[in-house]
Amino acid sequence: MDFFFHVGRYFSFLGRVFSKTERKKIFFRNVFQEIGTLGVNSVGLVIIMSIFMGAIITLQMVYNLTSPFLPVFLIGLGNRELLILEFSSTILSLLLAGKIGSNITSEIGSMRVTEQIDSLEIMGINSAEYLIFPKIIAILFIFPFLYILSVFFGLVGGLVVGTSFGAISPTDYINGLQHSFIPYHFSFSIIKMLFYGFLIATIPSYYGYYVKGGAFDIGKASMSAVVNTDILILVFDLILTQILFK
Repeated sequence: MDFFFHVGRYFSFLGRVFSKTERKKIFFRNVFQEIGTLGVNSVGLVIIMSIFMGAIITLQMVYNLTSPFLPVFLIGLGNRELLILEFSSTILSLLLAGKIGSNITSEIGSMRVTEQIDSLEIMGINSAEYLIFPKIIAILFIFPFLYILSVFFGLVGGLVVGTSFGAISPTDYINGLQHSFIPYHFSFSIIKMLFYGFLIATIPSYYGYYVKGGAFDIGKASMSAVVNTDILILVFDLILTQILFK
């Protein structure tokens, strides 16, 4: 019963979030602020993770593709495909759900327990739209850029480490990156990032908006938000792959 209760309240919550805004200047100001807080502040983490993952994937492929019957360029090709199709979209989103999602739940939950949300409602402001809609727009705007950064720095990390350790020559690696490239793979992952971004923006917001109690309860809500967001990201990864990747 709790499941159906939360599903119903979540969609009711989304209805309030997407109510028409009448404060355009404030809305756009909040969007740009959220882009900085939720998106730009995550760039460093995205770059570091992507460089190391690109390097690790490259070295793992070098150690496992030891057969003389397999062309060396498969190392660059494999790194490219893994980054484009899964790591820089799904795995990165799972990690960002922890960073961005917990941040959103804590922020909105703190406003709930300190009665700031109640104050907005008393002033006649739709608190759900005012607080959460800018976060959704900001995340949907910035996530494709984070994905592109992740792919780029993952490929660079693989190139630098692979050539530094003498595992593969720069020419073979770059040939692998260019071999049989399918542009739709890139578009497919961008679509996934938009779905993941929506989940990361709305589910933690929902948990923060309806939290009750004090600081301990905000911590529990943050944990629940991140866990449920990660589960739904994996579910949508399966669904979208089945529908779009054929």
